[in-house]
Amino acid sequence: MRLISGIRAHFDAQGFLEVQTPILQTMPGADVHIHAYKLGNGPKDACYLHNSPEFAMKKLLVAGLPKIYQICPVFRREERTKLHNPEFTMIEWYRAQADYTDIMQDCENLLHALNIKEFRHNGQTCDPYASWQRITVCEAFKQYANIDLLPLLGERDGVRGFGAAAKAIGVRTLETDNWDDIFHAVMAEKIEPYLGRSVPTILHDYPASMAALSRKKPEDPRFAERFELYVCGVELANAFSELTDATEQRTRFTTDMAEKERLYGESYPLDEDFLAALEHGLPESAGIALGIDRLIMLATGAKTIEQVLWVQG
Repeated sequence: MRLISGIRAHFDAQGFLEVQTPILQTMPGADVHIHAYKLGNGPKDACYLHNSPEFAMKKLLVAGLPKIYQICPVFRREERTKLHNPEFTMIEWYRAQADYTDIMQDCENLLHALNIKEFRHNGQTCDPYASWQRITVCEAFKQYANIDLLPLLGERDGVRGFGAAAKAIGVRTLETDNWDDIFHAVMAEKIEPYLGRSVPTILHDYPASMAALSRKKPEDPRFAERFELYVCGVELANAFSELTDATEQRTRFTTDMAEKERLYGESYPLDEDFLAALEHGLPESAGIALGIDRLIMLATGAKTIEQVLWVQG
C-alpha cells in the first residue's frame, strides 16, 4: 500500500538502512504481560515467534550500523480486540548517538512526510500538522485524573494510597492489584481517551519501575526516558532512550521473568547473545516501535484494526 511505500521512502531518504532480522527467537520479548507463541517443546528446540525485532536490531547497533529500520510481522498471543490482532505489522527504527527526544522529532517528521491531512477514530479527529502536545506522565495524571503521582512512586509494596486515589475518582481496583495494575487502570479509564485529541500527544517520562529497556533519566532517576505516541486516544508507538548497562539489563530481565512466572506460570530464557552484545558495548542510542496497522486504521478512519489487516499489499 502507498502508506508503507511512503514510510520506506521517508527512512531511505533520511539515510536509514532497512534490515531484516530473524522472526524466531530464544527470548521473544521482555514485557511481563505480553505473551508469545512457542514453537517446539523440548529444551533444545524450543523457540518463539518474536514480539518485536528489538533485541536483534540492537545487536546490529553494536555491530556498528548507525541508523536502521525494519518493517516486519510481529506476534503477540493476546485476545483479538478492536485495536489488537495477534499478528500485526510493526516498524521499528533505531539511531545511534541519539536519545528519545531525537525519536520524538522523528515521529513528527514521519507523520508530516506521509501527507495524511487528518487522522480519525471514534468520532475524534487529529491534525498531525498542528503543534503536538508533549506532556509528562505525572502531568497527565494531574490534569486528567487529578492524582498527584509523585508521592505515590515509592509505593511498590504497599499500594493503599494509590488504590485509594484511584477509587476516589471512580476507578475500580481490587485488593490483589499491584501498583502497575492501578496505574494501567487509571490510564485506561481517565487518561488515554483524552490523549491525541485534536493533535498528536507524546506522553513521556514514565516511572522508573516501568523503564523496560529504557535508561533512567540522569537528572531524576525516579523516571525513565520513555515515551508513547497517542493519536485519537489510541497508543501508536512506544519509544526509549536505550539502556546500555548489561548488568542492569540482566537484573531487569531476571526480575521481569520471575514476575511473569509468578503471574502466568511461564517465562522465557534470557537472550544471552543480546546481553553479551550489551557487554561488548551498545552505543548511546534510541529506538521506537510503531504499529503500522493502527496507523493505517487512523489514517483511513476505520473502526477496527481488522478492517485494515488485508489491505497492506
